[in-house]
Amino acid sequence: MSKKDRKRIALITGASSGLGRCFVRQIGERYPSLQEIWVIARRRERLESLRKELAFKTPGIKLRILELDLSEQTSFAVLSACFREECPRLRLLVNAAGLGHAGRIGEQQLDEICEIIDVNCRALMAVTRICLPYLEKGSRVIELASGSAFAPQPGFAAYAASKACVLSFSRALQEELRPLGILVTAVCPGPVRTEFFRAGGISLSPVKKKFLADPEQVVRRALSDSAKGRALSVYGFPMRLFYLAAGVLPQGFIARASSLVLLKK
Repeated sequence: MSKKDRKRIALITGASSGLGRCFVRQIGERYPSLQEIWVIARRRERLESLRKELAFKTPGIKLRILELDLSEQTSFAVLSACFREECPRLRLLVNAAGLGHAGRIGEQQLDEICEIIDVNCRALMAVTRICLPYLEKGSRVIELASGSAFAPQPGFAAYAASKACVLSFSRALQEELRPLGILVTAVCPGPVRTEFFRAGGISLSPVKKKFLADPEQVVRRALSDSAKGRALSVYGFPMRLFYLAAGVLPQGFIARASSLVLLKK
């Protein structure tokens, strides 16, 4: 199959809700040359409603639904098979799937901790690796990290550690792919107004509630930073300030200060 005959696609994980869903909507409008957007999530009914929405707004782009649970190893084999069969030109990859649970490590269930690592780290890296042969010069990769990646967060330790892993992975991948003309952007927002917190049974502290960001704005900034080839996308002045502080202040000091806020009963 010649290059011109191969479909131009984008792939978004975690597309059924939150930032992932916002990415699908905005990518459809921002990249009209795409022929398909492949979306991955567990809730098919959510993806079907998204298909109808996209068909109305951008009828030239089809939505391909991949109902997969990225915490399951078998999902990677299914995704690999889809790529081998279609051999598409992957112009944009967005790894937006993620989850988190709050609480002290000793109070969390072991399966909750493992699931955070499985989805936020293992699945993100696996999907990225599967996609690499189908990226080409000019393609973009967007990895959803978090402002939590900048410093340890007592009471949110496993999640913050998993996102620090994503940030480190993204920065290394950026340098590995740069010679190929493929650019990687790590997106590190603070708390965003989505159902993420409710799904994880997380009660936001009064401090975080003050800085909830609009998901559409976070995604708009991420796509803009990606288009400009920036390795990091940080939305909002408070989070940019935290990023700068985390680069200057000792991590132990930040962890101690965070514990006074996040672990306060």
